[in-house]
Amino acid sequence: MTTSVAELGATLRAWRDRLTPAAVGLPSGRARRAKGLRREELAELAGISVDYVVRLEQGRFSTPSAQVIAALARALQLTGAERDHLYRLAGLLPPGDGQISDHIPPGVHRVLHRLRDTAVAVFAADWQLIWWSPCWAALLGDPSPVPPALRNFARDTFPVDGAGPRLSHWPVISAAGDAVEAAVVSDLRRATGRFPADERLAALIRVLAGNARFAELWAAGAVGEHREDHKVVQHPAVGPIEVDCDVLSDGELKIVVLSAASGTEDETKLRLAGVATGYVPQR
Repeated sequence: MTTSVAELGATLRAWRDRLTPAAVGLPSGRARRAKGLRREELAELAGISVDYVVRLEQGRFSTPSAQVIAALARALQLTGAERDHLYRLAGLLPPGDGQISDHIPPGVHRVLHRLRDTAVAVFAADWQLIWWSPCWAALLGDPSPVPPALRNFARDTFPVDGAGPRLSHWPVISAAGDAVEAAVVSDLRRATGRFPADERLAALIRVLAGNARFAELWAAGAVGEHREDHKVVQHPAVGPIEVDCDVLSDGELKIVVLSAASGTEDETKLRLAGVATGYVPQR
């Protein structure tokens, strides 16, 4: 076993031990032997198998992919320096300044944890979905079965080769209509200016160019951001739910919040959707 392999396993175990279940929104329980996260909990948060976590921690692995390391860094709520160290221990180059990052800083994780009863999700600069709350899954359906590379809002907005929406399991109607399409395209063009060397973004643009509507809007050359919308979610358990969609962005991460107006029937339906789907416990 090489030094870096052994250190990778030891580092993962140490970081897993220091992260409490409460910090990731899991019940602590009374009979826990692990002082931090269990291996199966880390595996679930990172979207990988428990066996793979075991092999990584024991130093029995083929070189993990950058995607796996990025998922582990998010699940362990690492700082930027810790994330880069994890990449290097795995024999990988950390993402450079000119690349889109899927990393969620610890401070953002703390805010998201306090919003777990809200339908909220985090997207990267190229509209790649990288985190979602239980309430988001209750409202739109669980994105977990979708291959990670296809969890992209721009792909859903501009389907290619007959592909249907993947991030919502049931129909969602946007009040903004064509304005959302234009906003997403202008937002992607803005991202190409910030991350001109990012291959994932370039590959996404090449794929989306196969959609005639995207190609038309892309040719217009607009630069901007997608900030807000009003949607109707046709939920199968509780019926239509009207929600406001607000996008908070720092140019890299996009935090998308779906909320119903306070005191309305839609707010009640949103809460019931969580109970009906089992993602949000009844109070």
